[in-house]
Amino acid sequence: MNASLFQFSANKWLGHPLNKLTNYNKVKLVLCFAGKELMQQENIYSLLADKFIGADVVMCSTAGEIYQDTVLDDSLSVVALEFDKTKLITVSVNIKDFNDSYAAASGLIGKLSKENLKYIMVFSDGSLVNGSELAKGLNDAAGKGVLITGGLAGDAANFKSTLIGLNEQPIEGNIVAIGFYGDQIVVTHGSKGGWDMFGLEKVITKSEANVLYEIDGENALDFYKKYLGPDAQNLPASALLFPLAVTEPGAQRHVVRTILSINEEDKSMTFAGDVPMGGKIRLMRANFDKITDAASDAAANSISTSNLNPDFSLLISCVGRKLILGPRIEEEVEIVSETFKNETVMAGFYSYGEISPFNEGGICQLHNQTMTITSFYELS
Repeated sequence: MNASLFQFSANKWLGHPLNKLTNYNKVKLVLCFAGKELMQQENIYSLLADKFIGADVVMCSTAGEIYQDTVLDDSLSVVALEFDKTKLITVSVNIKDFNDSYAAASGLIGKLSKENLKYIMVFSDGSLVNGSELAKGLNDAAGKGVLITGGLAGDAANFKSTLIGLNEQPIEGNIVAIGFYGDQIVVTHGSKGGWDMFGLEKVITKSEANVLYEIDGENALDFYKKYLGPDAQNLPASALLFPLAVTEPGAQRHVVRTILSINEEDKSMTFAGDVPMGGKIRLMRANFDKITDAASDAAANSISTSNLNPDFSLLISCVGRKLILGPRIEEEVEIVSETFKNETVMAGFYSYGEISPFNEGGICQLHNQTMTITSFYELS
């Protein structure tokens, strides 16, 4: 397996010094991460298809692009992957053709052959799709034993609309899956947050899917504003700095949920994933050092048992982390590169949600505010 990074700037293709690509005609998969405005250009797909003839091209709008150990905004960043012994199948659906996100996920996975399927990479619209229901549908349709990771597309910090494309111009509502097949491909993962919880644990007393109405019988927005204090004046933007840790009924582990919007009329808050009734919540806040350390831990968890550095690592981090870290944002990708001894080709993006199991394994979950890393090894 070989991975190579490219940028398209000033009408030129620029390659990265770590590139290992030996033959453009052998490229099987191209992942393109870019700002939404670039994704809306009429020639975006043909630009990539003409460069990597015969490859499957996946395009995803972002809240920032990860290009090795740098973080870019509104760039056109590309990773080209060639495999020697791994088969790929790419499929897509659009959420508008289904009743809900769960059904869309089932329809998506239903297009993949299950024989010798080892891993599924997923990129989804980040505005029209309910990430929690998407993850549930992916798990149920794929069955046990198949690792699933990926992320929800972004739109900077605008939260208006996102774009996904597979072998065509990217559009709203698309969900793409790439199935990896064969005994030679090894895929590992790691996912960490690094946020601190504070305040007492509370119970969700009224909610519907990803909309939270009441906490301990109190209007959710009023409760939230009370804890935020002066930061409440900057809502909804400041909500990215104070996500919630949500423990679903019967679950042993919490997931982090990012607030997408607030409604002053009914005092509700809408999240990137479900916040089920009966679940428990605690507020969270940033710890700069822990956030960057968590990225390193996620990378370490994705190193295979053979202790070899990956052939390629896909990094999907959260827009909230980007806003928190600000000018220090590159620290979290630099520390990941250092964990891989600066030898592994890395690419990815800042997202509206990360899809991955917990570090201990199990089914995939929707996460927010995490650094999620998926590492690839192709055995000789």
